[in-house]
Amino acid sequence: MGLENLQKAPGSTRNTKRIGRGQGSGWGKTATKGGKGQTARKGYNEKRGFEGGQQPLQRRLPKVGFNSRVEKPYVINVEKIIAVKNLDEITLDSIKSVHKISNSVKKVKLIGVSAKDLASKIKDENVKVSGLK
Repeated sequence: MGLENLQKAPGSTRNTKRIGRGQGSGWGKTATKGGKGQTARKGYNEKRGFEGGQQPLQRRLPKVGFNSRVEKPYVINVEKIIAVKNLDEITLDSIKSVHKISNSVKKVKLIGVSAKDLASKIKDENVKVSGLK
């Protein structure tokens, strides 16, 4: 057996479909492009996600997946959590010692009627009082 005797396996290849070569070929006239209309025209390009006028999938589904990079402070109402009001020095660590807060909390904001009176006790830049900068 030599290279000159090799043959392709039967059914492994097909003849190319030569479209637009006259009515006798079976692929004439519209040449597999369908009949008339926008899609039959040269240069027609369907928009990404176009579903024939039906509301596209990306518009039917709700938007998901946005996380703000602005870190929101953990808010403590001083009127409800009196242990924070009674602290001598207010820092993030001292607040965590008297009130159960997650370790992921990096900033705290104190609110309430008497929160402004505590401004002089604050010794940490990560603790702010509502209304004061």
